[in-house]
Amino acid sequence: MNIWIIMVVLGTLTFLTRFSFILLLEKINLPRPLQRTLRFVPIAVLSAIIAPELLFTNGSFITTLANPRLLAGLVATLVAFRTRNVLVTIAAGMAAFWILKIWL
Repeated sequence: MNIWIIMVVLGTLTFLTRFSFILLLEKINLPRPLQRTLRFVPIAVLSAIIAPELLFTNGSFITTLANPRLLAGLVATLVAFRTRNVLVTIAAGMAAFWILKIWL
């Protein structure tokens, strides 16, 4: 039972720390250059999460055409730019990955 108490407390603390920034930024007017800069934070964080998954396989840095993850990521990127649809992008990337994984 103690583990559930810990999980609820930590979940609540995580929520409150994140929510506090939303409340704080609602009441403070940030300078225009900072607002423009903050728009790129989600893109940078997502790139930092995805890039190692695409470029590293079994601990090895692979940027050749033999890397199905990299090729599927490129397919997903092209689909994302073309359609601007998240679900279609995910479906195309996963389909490309499965096909390339079998083929390569």
